[in-house]
Amino acid sequence: MSKPFMFEKPIGMRDTLPALYRTKKLIRDQLTTEMSLWGYQTIDTPTLEFYDTVGDASAILDQQLFKLLDSKGHTLVLRPDMTAPIARLVASSLKEATFPVRLNYQSNVYRAQQHEGGKSAEFEQVGVELIGDGTVSADGEVIALMIASLKRAGLDNFKVAIGHVGYVDALLLDVVGNEERALVLRRYLYEKNYVGFKEHVKELSLSSIDKDRLLKLLKLRGGKEALDQARELIQTEQGERALNELTQLWGVLESYGIDSYVKLDLNLVLHLSYYTGVVFEGYGGDLGVPLSSGGRYDQLLEKFNRPAPATGFGVRLDLLTEAIGKTAPGKENVCVIFSKERRTEATELARQKREEGISVVLQDLSGVGDVDQMSEQYDDVIYCIGKSKKGGE
Repeated sequence: MSKPFMFEKPIGMRDTLPALYRTKKLIRDQLTTEMSLWGYQTIDTPTLEFYDTVGDASAILDQQLFKLLDSKGHTLVLRPDMTAPIARLVASSLKEATFPVRLNYQSNVYRAQQHEGGKSAEFEQVGVELIGDGTVSADGEVIALMIASLKRAGLDNFKVAIGHVGYVDALLLDVVGNEERALVLRRYLYEKNYVGFKEHVKELSLSSIDKDRLLKLLKLRGGKEALDQARELIQTEQGERALNELTQLWGVLESYGIDSYVKLDLNLVLHLSYYTGVVFEGYGGDLGVPLSSGGRYDQLLEKFNRPAPATGFGVRLDLLTEAIGKTAPGKENVCVIFSKERRTEATELARQKREEGISVVLQDLSGVGDVDQMSEQYDDVIYCIGKSKKGGE
């Protein structure tokens, strides 16, 4: 008796059917082509990594890691992101490479879901890492490249929100006084639970002025003018430094001519704890979630004994495909149905058409149950049946 779950998949796992696979491949190729044109070299890393190195450095919640043991009892993880594995690679296999290093990747990552809720546990990321350059120019480059990549892939209507971890941290710590209390507020921002943020602020034992500073943080969105509004709320050197970086970054983005695609969002917080500076998210289509994100992570490579500033971004291929909303056209496909007497003729005909770039299925007539039904799948059907006729089929 067959098992009742034989057709089920683990939570968050997906099958990819031919039309979607073809569409994702086309979009992936467009993304990586743009990245290559900007001088980013393609690499790949193992699907399995050690838990004590990449698993710990990834900053993904422990309960979201897929863990298993190797034959020696070492705990392994399916890679939960690509930034930490690339940091390991740069500190080992590329330890002699001169900074800055520009790398791009196209890889599947794995994050366990407790309850599916439409969330994937396995998804493909396409992205870049720029390692060894701590300048605002590097931040501007990766944002400009992300925008150029999304445009090349066919996404017409999108925006990129830009924030700074240093500004949020400086304001929260200045107002609430310690990291533990700041962490509660930061989680509301990460979850984009602004109602919860407001309610929590009202319950804090703070002056009305400080409560007002926290509530005004939620309104710091828009163009360059948002920076002036942000300066009115901050009173620390860390906060001023973050705003100065964002001011310089805006000038870099203007030089690329892409400021129309970006907006400032000074309360932007990403889920990965290793970000240290400028962070950003890309939104497009009718999606309610970001389809791309990235930022600066200047302390991650220290964990692999090769300290270096770094920045980068990743694009969720499945979400980008959904946002674009178009199915890639398939190649012309032909079916040659043959009887055994004309097998050689049919085989030669199929070979000629394949050389012309046409997809050809070569099908023995005796292996088909319903010829008419099968024929409906193809753009053209050629029959090589019966006795061979000179010069014809």
